[in-house]
Amino acid sequence: MLLTITTTRAPATDLGFLLVKHPDRVQSFSTTGGTAHVFYPQATAERCTAALLLEVDPVELARPAKGQFGFALGRYVNDRPYVASSLLAVALGKVFRSALNGSSRDRTDLAQTAIPLEIELPAVPCRGGASIAERLFTPLGWAVEATAVPLDPQFPDWGDSPYVGLRLTGTLRLADALNHLYVLLPVLDDAKHYWVSADEVDKLLRSGAGWLGAHPDRELITHRYLAGRRSLAQTALERLRAVDEPEPDADEVPGDAAERIEAAEKRKPLVKHRKEAVLAALAESGAARVLDLGCGSGALLKELMADQRYTAIVGADVSSVSLAIAERRLKFGRLPDRQRARVSLVQSALTYHDDRLRGYDAAVLMEVIEHLDEPRLPALERAVFGHAAPGAVIVTTPNVEYNVRYGTLDGHRHDDHRFEWTRAEFAAWAARVGEKFGYTVELRPVGDLDPELGAPTQLAFFRKAHAAPGPEREDAVNSAPAPVRRSATASGPDYEGAE
Repeated sequence: MLLTITTTRAPATDLGFLLVKHPDRVQSFSTTGGTAHVFYPQATAERCTAALLLEVDPVELARPAKGQFGFALGRYVNDRPYVASSLLAVALGKVFRSALNGSSRDRTDLAQTAIPLEIELPAVPCRGGASIAERLFTPLGWAVEATAVPLDPQFPDWGDSPYVGLRLTGTLRLADALNHLYVLLPVLDDAKHYWVSADEVDKLLRSGAGWLGAHPDRELITHRYLAGRRSLAQTALERLRAVDEPEPDADEVPGDAAERIEAAEKRKPLVKHRKEAVLAALAESGAARVLDLGCGSGALLKELMADQRYTAIVGADVSSVSLAIAERRLKFGRLPDRQRARVSLVQSALTYHDDRLRGYDAAVLMEVIEHLDEPRLPALERAVFGHAAPGAVIVTTPNVEYNVRYGTLDGHRHDDHRFEWTRAEFAAWAARVGEKFGYTVELRPVGDLDPELGAPTQLAFFRKAHAAPGPEREDAVNSAPAPVRRSATASGPDYEGAE
């Protein structure tokens, strides 16, 4: 199987520095099932082409545990030695490791620069035909030419084979281009030559960093890359959802090009603004016992654990997958006993009464409410503000008015958002909830403030109108349950029922 990478950025032979492979030599590397050769068919200052030729040994590939081929004779009768597939992706990862990571000892600046690239693969198995190749690569900035390969040119009536000749042209960082190929070649093929395990999720998210989360077909990519294993795909998608929404395009920032670039470099990510605003409100509340409701993969929990003022921390989420990710992220298995005693994770639906969540000083719902259907919000209000009744509640949610500043955004900021509110709508909701459940409320902007549209995120800081806890609250504090790593289910004995 063959892959060629061409650039016309002068001096084009700098491609050799980016790939860390000298244009004057042929280099060979042992890889899965065969040998990878790197050479340069063309190397001039105006145009340089690097070729990766993977020679697969069919006998080696057919040895036990070398592949998953789907039918009895599949390991002997297959196209794996001849078409761009996961075998080529593995070779890319081994042979061009530095380039995939975006590092170059001799051309550091060039490694971070978008350059004109042409990538050609003469035979790519493409389940779904040429159109699927266009769907996957076009949103990433590539011009795509996918030409169906006939079964036999001498017999056109036989139709097309399941392969396409693929040519990609675009101006991208070489690292981004290689990572696109590393992920999408097995996605096009919809097959892998090896068993897919949990560590493939980390590989996918590492190689998809910066582009997979915003891809319109990210669910298709995730499911195919993980060989249709639903649990792994769900884990990957949960982790992708934890990534913050995209920052505004540079074109949306006022000023000339130099000012836009300078502004983009200085802009603090919204996720950091949000965490800082929430932590500041928590500190202001004087809370020591804190709930992170809808904790997801544990990003805020990690910050809370680092602050010794919080003596009891509970992360609650309806998703067992998210809780498992949070447990790994917090490294529960390696925490000292004293530290582990401060933190617990519970599975809980925030629209149900849950006695385990009572008796805490403060609760955080950071980017949570917009994931519920609006008709379910009253149930959340009763469960959190009425039943759990912490001394303070901090709620953040997107400001939909600001969305026009995200030039490429079409619809909500996240595909799981059920609604997004204007500032007036959020203020009205917060005032109603505060009045109904006996909280004062203060609204705060979060993120870079636009004079017309406000901030990208809005925060409501609820505090009990009477700070001193009543007898019921004192009992709840004194009899707070021991930390629970997991709850049973939403129908377990701790629930009073849906509101």
